[in-house]
Amino acid sequence: MISRTIFTDLLIMAFLVALQIFVLNRITPFGIYTPVVYPVFVMFYPFFRNKFQFLGLSFLIGLAIDIFLHSGGNNAFATTLIAYFRTLIFRTSTDTSTDFFSFQSLQWSQFLLFLFSSIFLHQLFVQYIEFFKFTRIFEILLNVLVTSIISFIFIIVYALIFKIKQKV
Repeated sequence: MISRTIFTDLLIMAFLVALQIFVLNRITPFGIYTPVVYPVFVMFYPFFRNKFQFLGLSFLIGLAIDIFLHSGGNNAFATTLIAYFRTLIFRTSTDTSTDFFSFQSLQWSQFLLFLFSSIFLHQLFVQYIEFFKFTRIFEILLNVLVTSIISFIFIIVYALIFKIKQKV
């Protein structure tokens, strides 16, 4: 097993940004929804590493996506926000009360709930900031739900390919 360092974190970030920009942004199911996979960096980052480094890297991956998509900081904000609340999202979706937890100890249903709730919150922040109107709340919720479901499927495929649940 390869231990993660800042160098491997940067390589993973570069891979995820390239995958998002050059592959997934060209895939648009139903013509308008784009799968989002780069938040897996935040979801699967080891829990007990430096929190400030984690928040900084999360901001950088979101900023890199914003630079390529000209989205004005939406992704950087949403990615940093779910990074900040990741432990709370994890504990809420898995009902874990101890301080020592990992993905290996989870049941698949808890793991999937954590993934879906993380991607749903990320998409909710990104799309709400993008539209930024309460009058379009149903359009925003429909976009968030469909994009979250499509992204969830792609993230499951990503997790199965890289065997995330067994490694983290």
